[in-house]
Amino acid sequence: MASDSSIIFITGGVRSGKSRFAEKTAATCWQQSPTGTLHYIATMQATDSEMEKRIDRHKKDRTKGGLPWRTWEKPVSVGDLAYHFRQEDIVLLDCLTTWLNNEFFFASDDWKAAQFHDDLFDKMWYGIDRIRSHVNKLIIVSNEVLHEPLANNELVLAYSRILGLLHRQIVTNAYQAILIEAGIPIFMKEGEER
Repeated sequence: MASDSSIIFITGGVRSGKSRFAEKTAATCWQQSPTGTLHYIATMQATDSEMEKRIDRHKKDRTKGGLPWRTWEKPVSVGDLAYHFRQEDIVLLDCLTTWLNNEFFFASDDWKAAQFHDDLFDKMWYGIDRIRSHVNKLIIVSNEVLHEPLANNELVLAYSRILGLLHRQIVTNAYQAILIEAGIPIFMKEGEER
């Protein structure tokens, strides 16, 4: 139930400021409960020089903040990390869309099977739910890619379908859902804190 949730969902367009906002949110949550550890789950992989620059920038931003982030680089099977966390911990997962992308390409051609779509949704939601049940707050960053016209491409349509289902499931179970537009947070859902 949303009122019992520890999930804060933060979404927005590319370069909207959502990651910076999510890091500030995680820091604020951690400062309110400093007995826990502040975790960062990085799903991005350095596949080209642009990605390497983005990863380096994110790392430098976290270092500059002076907070004791514990970073986990986990491009697939993120839910496997659940047992590394404690009830006092604050976890930032950045980002859902990259994680989904990694799972698709890790699967090679398996993505074409309808059962793969159902299994992948279940795997990712189960992973999120496992982490959520082990921590004080789970902050999930995602991208709003579903507002763009979808190409008539089977892979893009399958990806978009699963992402849309994940967004709905997460928001339904979230304490808060926030859309970042041009660096400005728009609170779409506010629940009661657990």
